[in-house]
Amino acid sequence: MDSSAPKWTRGTILGAGTTATVSMATDSDTGRTFAVKSSPLSESSWLQKEREFHSNISSPHVISYLGYDVTSENGRSLYNIFLEYADGGSISDKIQREGTPGLDESDIRCYTRGILKALSYMHSIGIAHCDIKGKNILIGSDGLTKIADLGCAKRVVGVGGDDKSSSSIGGTPAFMAPEVVRGESQGLEADIWAVGCSVIEMVTGKLPWSEMDGLFTTMNRIGFSDNLPKFPNSISEEGRDFLEKCLRRNPEKRWTSKELLQHPFVSETGVVIDSHYRRSPKSVLDLWFSDDEDEDEDVVDMNCITTTCDPVDRIHILSGGCRGISNDGDDEEWIPVRSRKDDDRQSSDNHRLITTV
Repeated sequence: MDSSAPKWTRGTILGAGTTATVSMATDSDTGRTFAVKSSPLSESSWLQKEREFHSNISSPHVISYLGYDVTSENGRSLYNIFLEYADGGSISDKIQREGTPGLDESDIRCYTRGILKALSYMHSIGIAHCDIKGKNILIGSDGLTKIADLGCAKRVVGVGGDDKSSSSIGGTPAFMAPEVVRGESQGLEADIWAVGCSVIEMVTGKLPWSEMDGLFTTMNRIGFSDNLPKFPNSISEEGRDFLEKCLRRNPEKRWTSKELLQHPFVSETGVVIDSHYRRSPKSVLDLWFSDDEDEDEDVVDMNCITTTCDPVDRIHILSGGCRGISNDGDDEEWIPVRSRKDDDRQSSDNHRLITTV
């Protein structure tokens, strides 16, 4: 058990899945509230992997990791990790609460800067997030954005002095980069593509590719065409240029997180630095905290798509089919305690995939 783990009391269940729950918790000594994510000890390998990433990350722009322990409750041994509770909810929650087509561009610039600061730090130590999207960007009480959910995170070979790497690919289809859909790779560059997609989400209030008819068609368009997500007409010229730097189909030509922080769309100085197209060399929350009583989130993890898989089979699997899928116990389908009526934003955001290459 982590010696830094607080003495705590479990509170209201915020979300439940097939092998894990997220609950509110209270520090018995200080009264501080935080989130606790729990899984049966015998099924906790996935959660322990998340904890490992948390324990190596320290950034004001990532949900903070507070410790872990193992408890015995109702005759079961539970593995628990403790995480900062962000009471502002997610960016997606904010879009829903405001009831407008999208967020103010001034907010978008600020939120995007926070996302990039988190990614710049993570990328510098060789960690790719692999599931950047509005629902995984939380807003703290101080108004700062904080990246959450490291369930798909992976180490990248040759960055930050770490040669360990994961062969898995994962994420949410509508935010996946072309090379990820094709099963070729998922590195730091894929996070940058997802940042561009998240900006589109913030501007329009809709998922990227929302004009497409069906997830199968969308995934085929992402992976096997020359198309890009539709740029919003309402975004500024600086914003449009920022999107162009993120959403390049060739991953080697995308700007890095460090370079993007100097772009005038997000730069605090407003000075842009030309990219030479070089690769640039806290905390898991699968639940998005919302003040809205109506919430719905369906997350599905899936295993075993190989790089030799036929492209049609790959698209079928990514779009929710079942050919070639082998479930080995790492699957996590979140069942929210609070439910939100379905809306068109969720038509292609209802799956998060973890697949093995």
